[in-house]
This record gives sequence, C-alpha cells and structure tokens, in this order.
Amino acid sequence: MNEQQAQRSQAAFDQFMAALGNFTEASAQQAKMLEELGFDGAGHVGLDNVAERLRTLDEAGLKLFLLGLRIDLASQDRPYLSQLKEVLPLLKGRDVALYVTIGGMKPADPAGEAVAVPRLREIADLARESGVRVVLYPHTGDWLVHVGHAVELSKRVDRPNLGFIFNLCHWLRNEEQIDWKALLEPAMPYLFVVSINSADVAGKPDPDWSRLIQPLDQGTFDIHALLKTLRELGYTGPFALMCYGIGGDAREHLTRSIAQWRKLGERLTSR
Repeated sequence: MNEQQAQRSQAAFDQFMAALGNFTEASAQQAKMLEELGFDGAGHVGLDNVAERLRTLDEAGLKLFLLGLRIDLASQDRPYLSQLKEVLPLLKGRDVALYVTIGGMKPADPAGEAVAVPRLREIADLARESGVRVVLYPHTGDWLVHVGHAVELSKRVDRPNLGFIFNLCHWLRNEEQIDWKALLEPAMPYLFVVSINSADVAGKPDPDWSRLIQPLDQGTFDIHALLKTLRELGYTGPFALMCYGIGGDAREHLTRSIAQWRKLGERLTSR
C-alpha cells in the first residue's frame, strides 16, 4: 500500500456509526449519548421520522450515515416510492446511504431478477438526484442473501451510485468461511458500507443471533483480520456497528464497543 492509500484507509477508520440497533432511547437522548461516547453518527431503520432524526443528530453534531427501505418482489405495489420522494430532498448534500433489503421470493430465485433490476434502477436514479448512494443489503431469509449475488446484481443494475453493504452477521449466518481477500477484492468497486460486530462462530448454519451479534469486545471471531484486509484493499467507506438484539444497557455495551474499536484502530495503524 502506498502513502496515499494508507491515508485514505486511515480516514475510513474515522467514520464509525452506531447503526441498525433497537435502542429504546428517544432520538434526542440517543444522539446525545452517541456524541458523548464519541461516535461519528448513526443509522436509521426505515423511512419514518427522518426529519426528526436529522434534527436531533444535527443538534448533537453527528451525521446520519444510513437509512433504508424494503422491496417486496411478490407485490406489484411500490409503497416506498411516495415516502422516498419526500425523504430524499432532506438528504441532499449529506452523503447518506440508502440500504435496500429485497424479499418476497425464495433466495436467489432467478425470476426475481426481472423485477428487482428495474425497481433498483428506479430507486438509484431517484436517489442520485439528491446525491444519495444506494446499498443492497444481503439479509438472512430474503431473496438477496449472499455477497456474490449482491455484487452481480450491482453489476446488472449498472448505476454509479448503487453498490452493497457487507453485513458481517448475515455473512456469518449464511456463508462459509473463506479467505477475506478472495471474497472482498472483486467486490471492492461496489462495497459502499461495512457493518461489523463481534461474534462466536459455532458452525453453519447457526440460528443463534445472540452468538452472531455481540459487542466488539466479546466473542471469538477475528474482527482484526477482516479490518486488516479491508484496509489493505483500500476501503474508504464508513463502518456501522451492528447492535440489533443486543440486550442490556445501550450506553454500557456501546461504551465497550467504541473502546474496542479504538484499540483495533491503534493496532491496525501502528508501525
């Protein structure tokens, strides 16, 4: 890695958000807590209450990194469109990514391609007007489950603002352990966001999400190896901390996770 690549990689490790959780705090309380703990921003589930989320994050000096919608391939309706047209102008100039989960058919059913591709092009074209990137979200049990499918679908949709999010917990749940470089190197042009957490890996398939989603300071999974590969490949996008289903006090487990994140960053950048 040359010096310029190293600088870009280091910059990426300064973009860390608490995302995809189920915290019980109100938006203002949550934003204040995240700012106090040192997070750079937050994610948002769905498209409801986006204006309020933006207001509370702005007041705390934090950034909205990620929000999302769902496509149902089994339905001809596109209920997200009217809401999306209201939300996208609020996101203009904010460098936000819109994640998309895709369900309604069996995993990777070829019949889904003819429905998914035009809908994704429509969403990407709308989002591009506001400078918003679209990230495909491989998710357990959906039509889009696997990283390889997300990469191929990104190529088929063929929009410069459309790629995918690598979500570690869903990858652990559904895919076999392979060499990180072999998995990620061909995906790099389409990799816009990375979602991480710690985990205990107990073989495939593992239905226990409490093992697959843990605070960063727990578990046996080697998160350093993943981050090291991403850094070597020049990844410059943000990182999301997956918090879904983690019980207990949110401040307590987030404090532990961001402390571990800083330790990982120091280890990766030490010479």
